[in-house]
Amino acid sequence: MDYLPLYFDLRQRRCLVVGGGEIAYRKIDLLLRAKANVTLVAPKIIEKLREALTDERHLIIEREIESQDFDGIGLVISATDIKSVNRWVAEQAKSRTIPVNVVDDLELTDVVFPAIVDRSPIIAAVSTGGASPVLTRKIRTLLESLIPQTFTNLAQFLGQERPALKKKYPNPDIRRRVTEKFLDSAGASHAEKREFEDAKRFLDSTTATQTGEVYVVGAGPGDPDLLTLKALQLLQKADVVLYDNLVPPAVLDRARRDAEKSYVGKQGGGESTAQESINEKLVRLAQAGHRVCRLKGGDPFIFGRGGEEIESLIDAGIPFEVVPGISAANGCAAYAGIPLTHRDYSQSVRFVTGHPKDGQVDLEWREFAHQHQTIVFYMGLGGLKSICERLIEHGRGAETPIAVIAKGTLPEQLVVTGTLSTITDLVKVGGLSRPTLIIVGEVVAFRDRWNKRLPIA
Repeated sequence: MDYLPLYFDLRQRRCLVVGGGEIAYRKIDLLLRAKANVTLVAPKIIEKLREALTDERHLIIEREIESQDFDGIGLVISATDIKSVNRWVAEQAKSRTIPVNVVDDLELTDVVFPAIVDRSPIIAAVSTGGASPVLTRKIRTLLESLIPQTFTNLAQFLGQERPALKKKYPNPDIRRRVTEKFLDSAGASHAEKREFEDAKRFLDSTTATQTGEVYVVGAGPGDPDLLTLKALQLLQKADVVLYDNLVPPAVLDRARRDAEKSYVGKQGGGESTAQESINEKLVRLAQAGHRVCRLKGGDPFIFGRGGEEIESLIDAGIPFEVVPGISAANGCAAYAGIPLTHRDYSQSVRFVTGHPKDGQVDLEWREFAHQHQTIVFYMGLGGLKSICERLIEHGRGAETPIAVIAKGTLPEQLVVTGTLSTITDLVKVGGLSRPTLIIVGEVVAFRDRWNKRLPIA
């Protein structure tokens, strides 16, 4: 995170703006909306700036900027087109530890101005850190469409009721649940229409339940944009998130900021959390009244042991919900350019655990000999050599295409392709690391055609 987003209370605080042109006007317009007191310093000042600062609480000084102009200032904005002036202003501000914004110069800038969606008291701000103002405006346009103007009334209602809610529900978790239930009720619609008396009746009748619940959620193969909408909604709702080692930080960042996050992963050859311990923890947290999101890489029901966890919840009488995720096979294959089935090459696909036991992968190898089927091995990197040998031994041709995908769907994804007879050596050279997925079958050869596709304009 290059910048920490903050909301700065500028009411009645004095802000210094250096520059008297159109850019200065745009910045001053924002300061006035924030009820700041403005001091404007510039040798030449356009007329609409003078008209904007007619109130006696503002100061207009028509001359070059001087050191004493920084006395008593809470924020500095330099909006001139003279780089030497902007640099001097920035140096003066920083020497006094005053936040400074230099228009179109990130090198000199402490604070950046975001694009703002104003639904006061709701203020939504977005920034690209100065990297692309055009993109910032595009994102703001999206936010404008998502936040109704009527939310202004809803926020005002909740603001005036907040002291009473805090008194009635001192526990913040209970208070949050009451508010969430109200927002899902017809009372929220009354508040949006400024029917505050009707809204208050709904709020007063809303009660907090202490019954916990568990959400068993598929996190997908890694790319956070592959989370389903339902998964994202429950991540934002959960008080506690239990996650495994296949869930990357970018996915965890989509959880509610104040949610407790607890690692319960399993790693081959490393520290692991016993499945029985995870089952017990889910039950214990739910019985204590928490909403728990069990976040599992890929899909919970494809080598994710989600069924075992649900059994423990059923035995304990815990309410639960299951949200399927995009499996590692689906996501990694698609991002690698490999269709799992293809009319000409493969009419079936099988998902198999490739995790070796005592150095060997024990499977019904004769079932995998058919040329026109795709085999996907989960967790097979350690047993890759054994997998290739057994497939050849039981009838798959030594020249059968195979792909090993590491960190699939993530920016650091690596794909190594070869044949059953060559892939082991190629993977050693490629230096692949877990997590990996192995795809065997003629469909792997399709990747060459995929990579020749035209890019989207």
